[in-house]
Amino acid sequence: MKNYFLTFIGTLLISQASYAQLFYTQTGKTSFFSKTPLEDISAVNGAVSSILNTTTNDIAVRMNINQFKFPNRLMEEHFNENYLESEKYPAATFKGKIAEKIDFTKEGSYDVSVKGFMMIHGVTKEKTITGKLTVGKEGITVDSNFEIALVDYKIDVPKLVWEKIAEKIAVKNNFSLIKK
Repeated sequence: MKNYFLTFIGTLLISQASYAQLFYTQTGKTSFFSKTPLEDISAVNGAVSSILNTTTNDIAVRMNINQFKFPNRLMEEHFNENYLESEKYPAATFKGKIAEKIDFTKEGSYDVSVKGFMMIHGVTKEKTITGKLTVGKEGITVDSNFEIALVDYKIDVPKLVWEKIAEKIAVKNNFSLIKK
């Protein structure tokens, strides 16, 4: 898994490898929440990989869809088999660049926006995500909140259950990155 992750990210971030400052995690956390009058659905994936090149401001994220854990086993099964089709589309990715100039040598918190491409369910869309980046003694923390519209990624919800699943899903990320 680690070799696959590094190969996936390597071509994106190591083009300037001799000067690159890389920070990474393989234990990032992504959660989502769907709220409707009939049912709330939530899940967490605590095995999300991310890498940040502080020289180029490039950031990449990769997660295995089947690693989302739900409070209800049946929800997890439906998510993987019927909606995200995790056997056919096993991963979701995001590759982008932080727009703001950050001094990664100074501790502090920064509001950031990252423009890039998100791939979910085999569909790639341009997306800008805003969040908070915190430079600390132990590394860099990245937090973001955004929404995903199911229709944008061709995730079909059967008419029988459309009232139980929100059209837009709230997504939260928390990545604690350490120096590579």
